Amino acid sequence: MQVLARKDLPLGGFAGLTEHRLVTDSRVFRARKSPLTFEGIGNFVYLADAQFQPFGETTMHPHREIDVISIMMKGQVAHEGSLEHGQSLVAGDVQVQRAGGEGFSHNEINPDATKNRMLQLWVLPDEAGQPAGYKHYTPKKQGKTRIYGGDKSQTTTFDSNTTIDVVRISNEESLTLTQQSLIYVASGAVEIKDDETQQVAEEGVLIRADRLTIKALASSELVVVSTLA
Repeated sequence: MQVLARKDLPLGGFAGLTEHRLVTDSRVFRARKSPLTFEGIGNFVYLADAQFQPFGETTMHPHREIDVISIMMKGQVAHEGSLEHGQSLVAGDVQVQRAGGEGFSHNEINPDATKNRMLQLWVLPDEAGQPAGYKHYTPKKQGKTRIYGGDKSQTTTFDSNTTIDVVRISNEESLTLTQQSLIYVASGAVEIKDDETQQVAEEGVLIRADRLTIKALASSELVVVSTLA
């Protein structure tokens, strides 16, 4: 088991937001990869925990051949661009934008006078040249919600052998993972245990493990990234 804490990383950012980058995979970042950050898993290549400044924005910027997953944790974001122009995200919402071969451009804007918080993840598509697309989710208040990847026969998520789940668990509830995964404690606090180690992980902690038992110490939200067996 490997553990990386947000608080131990430098605060970066650009334009109108600040962020801690926890995953910067060398397939994408190459020489710009920080030695402090984790590599990804499967085609998952990036994880940032970001806050927009009051009325801050990213400014318009392009993406191509990348799937961009945004998980709104606090406040809201207004979205401008070539995919779902005018769509807003409020706390609890998730959007997934597939850039595909045609690509898209977007600007993310905090419309409020207070800071917000958003997680952003990037995944390389399994196949290049796919059409651009957009999906929106409101994860269940309790339990697991698949927001990305899975068997190609399903139609609710973009197809990928890399999977991402939002998991919301109550105090004392347990979860067992039996394959290599990256788990981000987006909120709350959990006890994590593998065959050798047991410790507490609070909000802002990223864990890589092959097999792990997780017990909630408070109502918690986890982002779990793994690959199809």
